Amino acid sequence: MKKQDIVNLVKYHVEKNDEAFVSEVAKIAREFDSCGDTSIAQYMMELISSANFYVPQHSYKNLKYLQKIEYSSKPLLLPNSIEEDIMGIIRAITDRVGLSKFLFYGDPGSGKTEAAYQISRILNRDILSVDFAQIVDSRLGETSKNVVTLFDEISHVAYNKVIIVFDEIDSIVLDRINKNDLREMGRVTSLFLREMDKLNENIIIIATTNLYKNFDKALIRRFDSIISFDRYSRKDLIAIADSILSTYLKKKPMLRQNLRLLHKILEAKDVIPYPGDLKQIIKTAIAFSDDSSEYDYLRKIYLSLNGNPEKIDLQELRKIGFTTREIEILSNIPKSSISRKLQRI
Repeated sequence: MKKQDIVNLVKYHVEKNDEAFVSEVAKIAREFDSCGDTSIAQYMMELISSANFYVPQHSYKNLKYLQKIEYSSKPLLLPNSIEEDIMGIIRAITDRVGLSKFLFYGDPGSGKTEAAYQISRILNRDILSVDFAQIVDSRLGETSKNVVTLFDEISHVAYNKVIIVFDEIDSIVLDRINKNDLREMGRVTSLFLREMDKLNENIIIIATTNLYKNFDKALIRRFDSIISFDRYSRKDLIAIADSILSTYLKKKPMLRQNLRLLHKILEAKDVIPYPGDLKQIIKTAIAFSDDSSEYDYLRKIYLSLNGNPEKIDLQELRKIGFTTREIEILSNIPKSSISRKLQRI
C-alpha cells in the first residue's frame, strides 16, 4: 500500500465520497489479494460491506431477465497467464480507464464463469446474470422485444455496484452470415449489437462462450478485451488437482493423501480434464469412497478418468509404470494375486 492510498482514503472520507472511498478500499484489497494476503483483503471488503457503504439493490426482485447470483468467496486456482489477465481486468475496472466489456472463451470447465465471480468478489460487486433461455421466444419478433427489455434493465442498475454476466452468450448471439442461421436470430444479433453500443461505458459486462470460432466478427469487436481460458498446461492441471484433492480430503480424515499416485494417474492420460471436470471427479470419488479403505478414492478417480471399465488391464498398468502396490489400490486385487496374474501373462 502506498502513501497516496492513505491520503486518498482520508480525503474521500472527509468529503463523504462513499463511492470513491469504497473504490479505494477495493483497490488496496486487490493489492493485498494479489500478494497472497487473501484473508486481509476479504476482511477489508467485509468491513466496508458491514458499514452500510454498499446498500443492497432491493429492485433486483423486479428484474425480469437479470438474476442475482450468489457466488463462492473462495479464491480460484488459475494458471499464471490467465490470472495476470484477470488481475489486469480488475485494475482496469478500478482505475476506470474506459474498458468495460470483456469476453472469456474456452472449453467447458475451464473456469470462465468462476473467474467472473472472482472479479466480483475482489471488487465487492453483485453478479447479475442473464437468463437467455427466457429471452429466446419462438414467436416472431418477441425475442427482439425481450432483448430491448433486457438492455433497458441493464441500463437502470447501479453500474458501480454490479457486474453483468452474459453466461454462454452464444445461446442468443449467432453468426449472421451462417447459412444455417435463421433470419429471425440474425436480426436479434444485429439488435443485440446496437443495444450494446448504447450502454454506458461504466457498465461492466463479462460474457462467456464455448463457441468463440462461431462468433460474428462484429460482436467480437464490441469487446474491449478477449481472454482465452484454453491455456492450461499439464503441470497447471496437476497442481490444481492437488489443491482440489487436499481441500476435499479434509472432510474425510479417515482417507490418506497420496499425491504421487494421483500424479501418475493423471500423467497416464493423453488429455487431463479441465478444472471443472477435475473437481467433480475428485469430489465424487472422495464422497463415494469406502471409509475402510484409505486410498479407495484413487481407484474411483482412475476408473472415472478411464470410462469406468468393468475389468482393469493389469498388464497395461504395469507397462505404464505403476508399482504392484499401486496396482493393488487401483484394481482392488491383493498384491499376491496381482503377481501371479502378471507372471502368467
